[in-house]
Amino acid sequence: MSNRITTEQLKSDLTPHWIVVAIMLMLLAGYIVACQNMVEGLPQSLPESERIWMRTLCYALAIVMFPLTNLIRHIQLRLNQTMPGAKPAKKRYLLTIMVSMFLIHGVGVLGIVMFLLGDDFNTLYILAGMAALGAFLYRPKLDEYMSIVEALDAQNRVIIQSPP
Repeated sequence: MSNRITTEQLKSDLTPHWIVVAIMLMLLAGYIVACQNMVEGLPQSLPESERIWMRTLCYALAIVMFPLTNLIRHIQLRLNQTMPGAKPAKKRYLLTIMVSMFLIHGVGVLGIVMFLLGDDFNTLYILAGMAALGAFLYRPKLDEYMSIVEALDAQNRVIIQSPP
């Protein structure tokens, strides 16, 4: 029974982490709604040849952001487990989630940039969809959080048990 309470406590610790993900998804939805409402008032778009080049660059950046975000997240998770200090696991993992969401949110912003440069809704939807996929992939995970908590507990036990 105590193990279930611990699991429930760990799940409740992740509430701020899920709020960060929800904010990111609401921003993406807001961007799409705003772009749909302002389509009439946009200035003249870039020539097609320049937009193709810019679109290709944005897609390439979006594709690169996924493995880069995964690498940075992996490094942060390992640092969360091994770095000494008094910062609790909850705050360490929250920073990891915030950085992951910030990096992957950039993919959605690329869609807005391309839309403002005169590209159609397809690019906006594709890049916003990729950002939403990134939010799913890099969402808070209980097993990651538990591994940080366990590693910090083990560190604290070693420090407490070592003779002065």
